[in-house]
Amino acid sequence: MLDHCSISHKGMRGIVLWSRSFTPDAAQLASSSASPVNSLIREALIEGRTAEEKYEKDGYAVKWTFVNDLELIFVVAYQRILQLAYVDDLLAAMKRLFVQYFEPFLAALVASLHSFNSAKAARIQQATSWDFAKTFERWDVLFDKLLKGLEEKAAQDRKSRLRTTVRAQVENITPPPDTPQDEQQIARNVQALKSRLRGRGGRRGGRGGRSDLTSGRESTAESDSDAQPKRKPKAKAQRKWGDEAPTEADMASLDFSIDKPEPGNGDVGVQDLQSLVDQSSLGTRNRDGLYEVKDWDFSREKDDADDAIANALKPLDSKLSAEGSIGTLGSIFARLTGSKVLTEADLKPVLEVMKQHLMKKNVAMEISEKVCEGVGESLVGKKVGSFQTINNAVRVALSTSLTRILTPKTSTDLLLSIRTKLSSPLPSNQQRMPYSITFVGVNGVGKSTNLSKVCFWLIQNGLRVLIAACDTFRSGAVEQLRVHVRNLSTLGVNGAADSKGRVELFERGYGKDAAGIAREAINYARDNDFDVVLIDTAGRMQDNEPLMRALAKLVSVNNPDKIIFVGEALVGNEAVDQLTKFDRALRDFSSASGAGRGRGIDGMLITKWDTVDDKVGAALSMTYVTGQPIIFVGCGQTYTDLRQLRVANVVQAILKD
Repeated sequence: MLDHCSISHKGMRGIVLWSRSFTPDAAQLASSSASPVNSLIREALIEGRTAEEKYEKDGYAVKWTFVNDLELIFVVAYQRILQLAYVDDLLAAMKRLFVQYFEPFLAALVASLHSFNSAKAARIQQATSWDFAKTFERWDVLFDKLLKGLEEKAAQDRKSRLRTTVRAQVENITPPPDTPQDEQQIARNVQALKSRLRGRGGRRGGRGGRSDLTSGRESTAESDSDAQPKRKPKAKAQRKWGDEAPTEADMASLDFSIDKPEPGNGDVGVQDLQSLVDQSSLGTRNRDGLYEVKDWDFSREKDDADDAIANALKPLDSKLSAEGSIGTLGSIFARLTGSKVLTEADLKPVLEVMKQHLMKKNVAMEISEKVCEGVGESLVGKKVGSFQTINNAVRVALSTSLTRILTPKTSTDLLLSIRTKLSSPLPSNQQRMPYSITFVGVNGVGKSTNLSKVCFWLIQNGLRVLIAACDTFRSGAVEQLRVHVRNLSTLGVNGAADSKGRVELFERGYGKDAAGIAREAINYARDNDFDVVLIDTAGRMQDNEPLMRALAKLVSVNNPDKIIFVGEALVGNEAVDQLTKFDRALRDFSSASGAGRGRGIDGMLITKWDTVDDKVGAALSMTYVTGQPIIFVGCGQTYTDLRQLRVANVVQAILKD
């Protein structure tokens, strides 16, 4: 069933000449800004696409076609899950009939709109006020007949296909006419057909559709049942039940768990846990014996940014050779020839191309604009004389700007901060408080998983870690952390063979106050000599004020040493909005009371880093917004898939053509 049909005019500011909504929801949606038809006009038609295409938005499929000389757009929208084979025929018939019946009126309308005189604005205003419902009154009757005919034809086609399928199945099951059949044989054949149809659900491609019938072979399970007796199922082994307590041998025989070790195969559970550690991703130990995670290293290629700059500085004899040596980003300066002083007018088109390059690298649009403004200001007034020096100038200016943004204002050495707090002198009557880290972020970005990666890194450095399960809302959140703690307690990798006892889980179930659980966890860690407390919080959207107030309460009550925002590498502009609102909400809502007065985000951990290749602009956007460093990036599914970012590597990836 269709949801919406419309006929619009491209030259009249998108005025709808005729429309039809078939459901109340479709009528309400069509009048809103979220309409798939409006999205089609904004995102597809405005870009100048002129071929018939299919566009999908929010569960809807939208198809359209044009009449270019009359500037008409015919649009049909329907639920994407439906397979409506007649939509293309409907569009073609609508296009032909509408033009046939109303071409004189439409031609006059187009002519009046394209008359170039002083009254053009008045003519457009007059045209948009015309009563199109009355003008195209006959079209409703024509459209109803057209749609009804196409739907009936489609229904007949479906019935015909179904009859053909059933007939083919009957022919495959029924023996040849010259084969004698008794009543029992006929009954078995009928029952076999019913079983096949029931398994297929009466639809093509349904569950159970794969059978001997579809491959053209006769099913012999029923027809040959007399000739070949059925195989008897294997008898179930008897179990003895008594009044006495079961022995160890009895318990072993009744253990059907999947983790049960097979004879001669060793401990399967431990082998499975080893798959959670990628040996190739393990970090290294420095001269002090501390475990350091690997640096994220962008793969260097022959035409990367550094090679482009080096080639640009080489003396070249001709313009052709110069253009062959500079990269794509540098070639946009080819229009600035000769020795001259660069002006804003010279740089404006070039900076626009540079902005598009940064946005392709997943840098947020606002950040791209500000970076290009800074580059432009550094280049205005500079005297350039050749392609080589121009390319070098823009590369150096952009590299300098990116480096300045990404260079952290505070230390990114989290381990140094932890060791400094734990080793600082205290009064004799005061207990040492553990180092606490709170992980915050929106839903589904991977906070719990990457918290566990950080925990593995801390365990490798000989620290005792307590994980506080403060996500008391999401079902399975506590159980997820319990699995991570069990795995981390069992793993013995690279000097952490005594992992058991180094990590524990502190949880109070669901539906409790997260701030209170965090406070209890910190006190428990203090009394039991834990070094670090990792606080896992529930995911929440940045615009949800009640949940942001609850998060700010946790911060103000417990005053954690670090607040780490966990974000995705893929989100681009959304990362700026998430991070800005999280930081603002924490500062505003935690400033009312408590020791954590006006606390904001202290650092970032970006997940799914391995999915973006060289499109690492999220790092630039998030650092630009807060001025805080990116402490780690997550780049895989094992506990060792944690990396540190180096500014030079990020700049290299962004500058790569």
